[in-house]
Amino acid sequence: MNKRDHLKRLPSECYRGDAVVHWSITIRDRKTGWLTPVFLYRFRELLTHTCFRYGLACPIFCLMPDHLHMLWMGLLSKSDQLLAMKHFRKTTNESLRRIETELQDQSYDHVLLPEERMEAGFLAVFDYVARNPERAGLVPIDGYATYRFTGCLVPGYPQLRTFANEFWDQFNRVISHIRHDGMWHQPERLEQS
Repeated sequence: MNKRDHLKRLPSECYRGDAVVHWSITIRDRKTGWLTPVFLYRFRELLTHTCFRYGLACPIFCLMPDHLHMLWMGLLSKSDQLLAMKHFRKTTNESLRRIETELQDQSYDHVLLPEERMEAGFLAVFDYVARNPERAGLVPIDGYATYRFTGCLVPGYPQLRTFANEFWDQFNRVISHIRHDGMWHQPERLEQS
């Protein structure tokens, strides 16, 4: 099997700390048939471990029949998304190989620039990921919230629902709390507010 040339990356420091990165990963040979509710639960488990281990939040992910998108945010000064992606790809490929599938050689990424991290820019990237099922004809126009393979993941906060009315208020409070108090503190103060 020949590996393709690797995509050029930005300097590694661009992926550290509070970086925000849109990751796109294609399934090798655009193979389909792997995306099932069972795999969604395995994906969430692997993503949870990756986010906790590397200090990340994923405000949105979208698993498509032949690729996937994730928007990752660093939560800690030591967060390192390149190391996190290496870990995520390894563990995900271990699961996918059991069903004779694997990820392509390298993920595509887009590190959000400072202006893209402002509310309007951030929401545009979020919307792009959310509307992938629409563009693929998997759901009707404006039906993206019904796509069952889209979600979010913040370690320790399974109650967050990507398209719930209160999502952004809850998400912003949780992220602020984690960045201020760390991921390993008890969240009682946050839950009482």
